[in-house]
Amino acid sequence: MSGISNIDQLAAKREELFTALYKKAFPAVAKYVSRMGGSFDEAKDVFQDALVAYYEKVIVANTTLNNNTAYLVGISKNLWLKRYREDRQNIPLDNIDLSIGEEEGLSENRLMHFLEKAGKKCMDLLTGFYYDQLPLNEIATLFGFSGVRSATVQKYKCLEKVRETIKEKALTYDDFME
Repeated sequence: MSGISNIDQLAAKREELFTALYKKAFPAVAKYVSRMGGSFDEAKDVFQDALVAYYEKVIVANTTLNNNTAYLVGISKNLWLKRYREDRQNIPLDNIDLSIGEEEGLSENRLMHFLEKAGKKCMDLLTGFYYDQLPLNEIATLFGFSGVRSATVQKYKCLEKVRETIKEKALTYDDFME
């Protein structure tokens, strides 16, 4: 009988530890994920994964950490960044609904303004890739890049220029609606 009570005591201590860690570290994780464009549910998922990593590191591997909260927040940030990067790379533009209705259309002039701010070469590259649907090897040849990888990197840099311009102006999706 004493074996069962020891197991119950260990489970109670583990639950108490996780509750305390949740109260200390989760608010910082939720704030970070929110700032990075994630939802509350995504913050909970990332934090749960971080708790598992913490448990494996501390309990199973019998490692001592000086600051449990900082460790959990750090793991959560890394997990979120990894997930964020993977998700951004896997979203095909075909799945984004850009239908334009009469009453609710993208402000083409405003969008064009931000695309033009990226420069003529970027505008031509993005037009070739997204509008003309040219393959990257053809874009690389057309623009004089050393290869497909260079064309991919340049396309990414052009998109980042547009994103940064929009971020500088603190614009949202609604700013592009007429």
